[in-house]
Amino acid sequence: MRLRVRHRTHYGYGEAVTTSHHEARLSPRESEYQHTVSQDIQINPAPATRKRRFDYFGNRTVHFSLSAPHRELEVVATSVVDTVAPPVPALDATPPWEQVRERLRTDRRRDVLDAFAMTLESPNVPLLEQLREYAEPSFAQGMPLLVAIRDLVARIHKDFVYDPSATDLLTPLDHVFTQRRGVCQDFAHLAIGCVRNYGLAARYVSGYLLTHPPPGKARLIGADASHAWLSVWVAEQGWVDFDPTNDVIPADEHITTAFGRDFSDVTPLRGVLLGAGSHALTVNVDVSPTI
Repeated sequence: MRLRVRHRTHYGYGEAVTTSHHEARLSPRESEYQHTVSQDIQINPAPATRKRRFDYFGNRTVHFSLSAPHRELEVVATSVVDTVAPPVPALDATPPWEQVRERLRTDRRRDVLDAFAMTLESPNVPLLEQLREYAEPSFAQGMPLLVAIRDLVARIHKDFVYDPSATDLLTPLDHVFTQRRGVCQDFAHLAIGCVRNYGLAARYVSGYLLTHPPPGKARLIGADASHAWLSVWVAEQGWVDFDPTNDVIPADEHITTAFGRDFSDVTPLRGVLLGAGSHALTVNVDVSPTI
C-alpha cells in the first residue's frame, strides 16, 4: 500500500522568541515492510542551521535552530511511504514467556542486551504493582509469549475507554490505570508497563494509522492524529507489534516513525526557547492512500 502523510505542527507565541533549538522525529523508519518513497520537511521561519542524524535507537531526526526573533513556528512534514503487511505470527508457536524472560536475563549478545534495556523502568513507564496484578491473568504458567500478549492487548482494549479529554502528555500512568480512560499513548504505556513487570522486553512505537470514516461519511482532511502502539521482543522472531487502542496486530495501514523506551524518546517535535511567554499549539495530521 502507498500512503501519504502530512503532519503539520504550529506554535503561536505570546512574546517574541529570540533564539530556539529544536529536534524533530517526523521521518518514517526504513524496514523490509516499510519504504519511504519521498519525504520533505518545511520549516517556517527558515532555520539558521539544520542537520539530519540518527538518534540512539536509529530514529531519523532533524535538528534545527532559529536565531531571528519570531512569534510563530510552523513545521510541515510530508511523506509518501510504501507499506507491506508483515506475516501474521503464529502466536501459539512462540516459546513460553518464562523461557523468553530467562533468555533476556542470561544471554549477553548485543541484540539481546539491546532488548534487555526495554525490560527496565523508563521516565513514563514505572513498574507499578497494580500493572503486574492486572496482567497476571494473561501470563499463566507456560503460556506462549505472543498468546499472552494478544490476550493482554484485548483486555486493555475492552477495559479502557478511549477519551481524548481524560489525559494529556503529562498524565502519570497510575492515574490512567485508575480512571481506565486515555488515548493511544496511554494504552501503549500501560501495555508496556504490564509486559515489563514480567521481565519481558517491550518498546514504545510512534507513527501513523490510516483511518476509515463511518459508512457514508467523507474523510475529514487533517482530522487524524499521530498514533502509538508497542512492540514485544520474541527471541529469534525479533520484535512483534501490537496495537492496544484498536486491538489489532499492525499491518500495512500502520506507519512507523520512531521507537524507544516510551514517549519521551520519540516526541515528534520538541525544543528549547528563549522568550515565548505563553504559547498555543496546533497539530494536524492527514493520512491518505495514494494511487
